[in-house]
Amino acid sequence: MTGSSPAEPAGTAAQHEMAFTLLVTSVLDYGIFMLDPEGYVSTWNAGAERIKGYSAKDIIGRHFSVFYPPEDIAARKPYLELESAVADGRLEDEGWRIRKDGTRFWANVVITPLFDRTGELRGFGKVTRDMTERRAAEQALTERRRLFAHLVQAQELERRRIAWDVHDDSIQAMVAVGMRLQLLADQAGEPYASELARLDVSVREAVGRLRNLSFRLQPPGIDRHGLVESLSQHLADVVGGWGLEPSLEHTLVREPAPETAITIFRIVQEALLNVRKHARARSVHVSITTENEGLLIRVADDGTGHPAPPHGLREHFGLMEMRERAETAGGWWNLRSEPGSGSTVEFWVPDLPTAALDEPLPGGPLGSLAPRSAVRRVP
Repeated sequence: MTGSSPAEPAGTAAQHEMAFTLLVTSVLDYGIFMLDPEGYVSTWNAGAERIKGYSAKDIIGRHFSVFYPPEDIAARKPYLELESAVADGRLEDEGWRIRKDGTRFWANVVITPLFDRTGELRGFGKVTRDMTERRAAEQALTERRRLFAHLVQAQELERRRIAWDVHDDSIQAMVAVGMRLQLLADQAGEPYASELARLDVSVREAVGRLRNLSFRLQPPGIDRHGLVESLSQHLADVVGGWGLEPSLEHTLVREPAPETAITIFRIVQEALLNVRKHARARSVHVSITTENEGLLIRVADDGTGHPAPPHGLREHFGLMEMRERAETAGGWWNLRSEPGSGSTVEFWVPDLPTAALDEPLPGGPLGSLAPRSAVRRVP
């Protein structure tokens, strides 16, 4: 059987109004109060008292401009906000406000004009929230990002300086030694000529290792090419030359911040070097996905795996460097490996919101790069 609902009992509306009034007056996280059309406080709740320090007896009847710092009062900000609220139907603002004891707090404020049925302005509803802790956290995060950016920039500059020193000093000196050894070998008889020739081979091998070191230290060119293209070129030009079959896939739609991109590139670069040295793998796969407001990267090989991290001073520092880079960026790093099932380096770093994020990556596969290093974008 259908029909209209029975009429509410006479006291129900009044009870609802009393319950709503009790709710508003009891809320502690928000200052909720009313102003008359001129801006004088006419009601006051417990949250307003907690946030601003005034009791209802202290503040009712006073102009709400008392909450604003002197510079805002001089600029007539309280009066202009009321005018804007009337003109636009609502005003939201964040800025400094003053407590009763004179201390400042960062407030989010919403002012809503209240009109009666005839359209006459009857006053304003005002909701204030203390955002001081949130603002302090945001500033701390901004400062951390700034320090992280400076650290990455300093690291890259130092790597560039070392690369130049290795190329212009150490390599040139070793080349000169090699030339001298060749000359001596041509002039010396046996058995010295054979020994000098072996020394010359050792010098040439050392020069080759120094050139490889200089190349790895060079900046990856992310500022020009972006993270995906820089990794793709590295996989195709370097890792492919090691006899490995590399591949790269990603779900990125925008470039991460340059400092984040460099951090990712350097960790992947070190992980790939470890694959070359220890994995005895045929292929290596790099994936980049967006996860938890950050970037999750995996470098997985199909090699022999190992029960524990490889031993040796260089390897030990390589793993430490990867972990420290990820943690310095505010993320984490992990190595998973089992004998016979390959190894996976996995790490996550937060995606820092900077202007660089406004540059979209090309949609779909990356054209000419895909055939060389099996790069694809995962939808």
